[in-house]
Amino acid sequence: MRVLLLGADGFLGRHVAERLLADPAVQLTALGRSDDADVRFDLSSGAPGVLARFLDAVHPGVVVNCAGTARGAARELTRQNTVAVATVCEAMRRSSIAARLVQVGCGSEYGPSPVGSSTGEDAPPRPGGPYGVSKLAATELVLGSGLDAVVLRVFSPVGPGTPTGAPLGRVAEALRRAMQNGDPELRLGGLAVQRDFVDARDVARAVHAASLSAAQGVVNIGSGRAVRMRDMAMALAHVAGYEGAVRELEEAPASGGAMMPPYPDGCGLWQQADVRTARDRLGWRPRIGLEESLADVWMEAACRV
Repeated sequence: MRVLLLGADGFLGRHVAERLLADPAVQLTALGRSDDADVRFDLSSGAPGVLARFLDAVHPGVVVNCAGTARGAARELTRQNTVAVATVCEAMRRSSIAARLVQVGCGSEYGPSPVGSSTGEDAPPRPGGPYGVSKLAATELVLGSGLDAVVLRVFSPVGPGTPTGAPLGRVAEALRRAMQNGDPELRLGGLAVQRDFVDARDVARAVHAASLSAAQGVVNIGSGRAVRMRDMAMALAHVAGYEGAVRELEEAPASGGAMMPPYPDGCGLWQQADVRTARDRLGWRPRIGLEESLADVWMEAACRV
């Protein structure tokens, strides 16, 4: 099976590439904006006709789209997350291939959920910020494209390669600096929220499974369990061997100390995925526990200069 992977140089894309390359039945071609990609192409500005001709030449059976960004103003989010997907869908329609599309979406498309609830795929999406809006628009484009397509709504991915701009990545970076400076306390914001964290390697397994399945529509990918961000921060501090106090602040301190802003995904205090569809239609369950994920996050942060 030939697979074209879009966004192979991103956090999730790198794990998906590793998973697909481990399958001897997969022939992988990576397309992205970095020099490491097999083919350089910017989905947000490239012409659909050019991409269609490339698809005809490569002739993949599956196109996996991990491209996108979680940071930036609304205009940039729209370009990278929505316009880029419109380009992919249009190119696949113009192409002579009959490839399957696996689109990586996100839990932010749902927006805030009632505390204690599990969000299923039938929940009406009400994104609470521009990132979720841009990803939801991309999902709607995929679902309305007429293509053989599935959208994996990934909740809160963590693990090796967690970006320093992501909430848990910022905690790890703040922790590293606090230990480096000998700070007796770590002051963080946004610790009251509860999120459904899933290891990026498990996400990659879900993408692989979706590539081989006939599932269509939206499928949630998460652990099925919400965890308080404060507990994640405390567990990370324990893994790191930090002996200082971890204190929560809602506003930046006047001076000194490490500080993380409130959780930025627009999903309120609670998110927890109902992952029964992934189990039933993909045969997928998460395998990697949070302890292992956090240990890998800290290992990378500790090695950062």
